[in-house]
Amino acid sequence: MYERDKSRRCVGCRKGACVKAAFLDRDGVINEDFGYVGKIEDFKFKEGIFDLLKLLENLGFTLFVVTNQSGIARGYYSEEEFYKLTEWMKERLEKEGIEIKDVRFCPHHPDITGECECRKPKPGMILDLAKVYNIDLKNSIMIGDSERDIEAAKRAGIEKTFKVEESLYDIIEKIKKEFL
Repeated sequence: MYERDKSRRCVGCRKGACVKAAFLDRDGVINEDFGYVGKIEDFKFKEGIFDLLKLLENLGFTLFVVTNQSGIARGYYSEEEFYKLTEWMKERLEKEGIEIKDVRFCPHHPDITGECECRKPKPGMILDLAKVYNIDLKNSIMIGDSERDIEAAKRAGIEKTFKVEESLYDIIEKIKKEFL
C-alpha cells in the first residue's frame, strides 16, 4: 500500500497510480429507500441511476458503494440476504455495462451492537477502500442522500460531495457542470 501524506493523497498519486473514485450510498441513491431494503423483491433502482453511473464511468471514476445496513443488526434481514441482494444488484448493473468495483457495508447499530468505526458518518468504509484500492481521495467524489454520507466523505478527505434531494437528474446536471 502507498503511504498517505497529511492531505490524504498517497505517494503513488504523484505517479498516476491512484484511482479516482465515486463513492455512492445505496439506499436513496442507487435504489429507492423504502426502509431496510435487504431483499431482492424489495429493491427498485432509482430513476436515472443507470445514466448517472454511466456518466461517472465515462468521466473516469471507479464506482464504489458504501452503505449503512442497520437492518442486519435489527434482525430485519441477514448478512447472507444482503450479500445475495448485492450480487443481484451488481449483476443487473453489469447488464447495463456498469461495474461496481466493490461494496462496503456497516451491519451495526450503536444501540444494538455498540459503536464501530464503519458506520457513517465515520469514514471507516471509505478509508478502508482507499487503502485497498489506492484511491486518491482529493480527486474523488461522494454521492449520498443524507448528511451522514456527506460528513463521512468530508472526514475522509473528499472535498466534492453531492447530496440527492429529489431527482438523480439534478445530480447528473451538477456533475456535468463540474466535470465537463
